[in-house]
Amino acid sequence: MGRKTQMNKLTSPELLARVNPENRLLLEDFLRYLQSIQRSPGTIAQYRSDLNIFFVYNMKYNDNKPFRKVTKRAIVNYQHWLINENGNSPARVRRLKAALSSLSNYIDTILVGDDEDYDDFRPIVKKIENPAKSAVREKTILTEEQVLKLLNELHRLGKDERACFVALAAYSGRRKAELLRFKVSDFDDDNVVYGSLYRTPRQIKTKGRGVNGKMLTCYTLAKPFRPWFDYWMAQREKKRIDSEWLFPDPKDPSKPRTVYAVSGWAKEFSDILGVEAYVHMFRHFFTSHLASSGIPDGIIQEIVGWESQDMVKLYNDNDITDELGKYFKDGDIVAQETKSLSDL
Repeated sequence: MGRKTQMNKLTSPELLARVNPENRLLLEDFLRYLQSIQRSPGTIAQYRSDLNIFFVYNMKYNDNKPFRKVTKRAIVNYQHWLINENGNSPARVRRLKAALSSLSNYIDTILVGDDEDYDDFRPIVKKIENPAKSAVREKTILTEEQVLKLLNELHRLGKDERACFVALAAYSGRRKAELLRFKVSDFDDDNVVYGSLYRTPRQIKTKGRGVNGKMLTCYTLAKPFRPWFDYWMAQREKKRIDSEWLFPDPKDPSKPRTVYAVSGWAKEFSDILGVEAYVHMFRHFFTSHLASSGIPDGIIQEIVGWESQDMVKLYNDNDITDELGKYFKDGDIVAQETKSLSDL
């Protein structure tokens, strides 16, 4: 069974309007603090979302108390509610509590001694033991045949933008948000290196702390990606889509699509494949594809932009039995032919 994420709509403008005004002001002050230390917009948005969940819960079930008066018992009850009534995983609960802990640290560092309302405040969130970690998701491991099936079906349905998105994910290994930062010009013929890889002529923001995140030169396997890129370019020409972005916002082509706008595509991919699909599975596929083709871990590390080869092992889903079978047969050690990237 594929992996599933519990997604419940816990907040709304109507509910947030009923949240204690003191808590709403505290949240805005905290978010401005995060901006002042250059946390990324995505990180700040996530803090807002996570903390709004608590403040709505607090409004409904804890008398809408100011955060400075929330007790340890209330935090325990919140954790119980998340797990047993809302169906959240231990990992999700840990993240929601981490947001509360960060808010508590802000109060303790900035407001205590500066605002008399908070002089009696003591951080309590970390005193509450987290739920035990548990493996609640089964990883979806894709074969090359499944990827091609998905690509061909999307093309048959005339959904060439989605096919291009899948191909880029599968043959670059980039994360969902990163895929939306590619431009059409990144795939000019002049950007092909070693006859095998598109190399972006500029650095692209990837996951990392700060406004700019981690800036990387990104690589894409040219041979398997190019047909799906060409299909999408041809469809764009027919539709007279003029934008520098590979996946432009339909309402404003001067901007790329948002992560929110493409999140629903995974459901379509699931329906076609018959397994639970999510964009991050293509990062695993890309790493496994390179590894099974004989590309050394150190080269994979450089292509993806990881700081450690340990990440290659984490994302390589190839069965060790199959790997051993490449080197041992009929009692002998079998030499392996070295492949180049142009063979992929």
